[in-house]
Amino acid sequence: MSLSDAIKTVIRDVPDFPKEGIMFKDITPILSDPQLSKQIVEGFIAEFKALNIDAIACVEARGFFFGTLIAQALNIPFIPIRKAGKLPYKTVSYSYDLEYGSATIEMHEDAVKSGQRILIHDDLLATGGTAAAAAELVSTQGGEVVGFSFLVDLTFLGGESKLKSYSTNIMSLVQY
Repeated sequence: MSLSDAIKTVIRDVPDFPKEGIMFKDITPILSDPQLSKQIVEGFIAEFKALNIDAIACVEARGFFFGTLIAQALNIPFIPIRKAGKLPYKTVSYSYDLEYGSATIEMHEDAVKSGQRILIHDDLLATGGTAAAAAELVSTQGGEVVGFSFLVDLTFLGGESKLKSYSTNIMSLVQY
């Protein structure tokens, strides 16, 4: 069985979450399978190891699940990107629209060093708004977005097109 198929057998569909009409792809059951989790991290690393990434910026909260493991495996810094008001130090922020509302994300103002090559990771690519907002944060601090990684890509929403102006290195392990 392929890695993509193995992941799909574990992802749980949750109808009408976070609002009516949305079929939420719940990745948390994956966390109960350490072997599958390890294969997922290895799948991401195989794809992006050649990019010479200096750090990985991950979007709260589900992006943290595999983002920290990828950063550890590559021996690079982990940069948390969180919802507004959740980080304790001075921050930079970016507000954006997403498929079911609007949001503001932040990262510490000193998280990205000028010229750093940054991979942006999140659990799911939908319309691309959150990942593009993360790319804006990284770019405004002088970082170079060298790629994006997602566990799941909802291809029918076309989010990848919103990211190509930042990097064409866009990878997902599962597509719906």
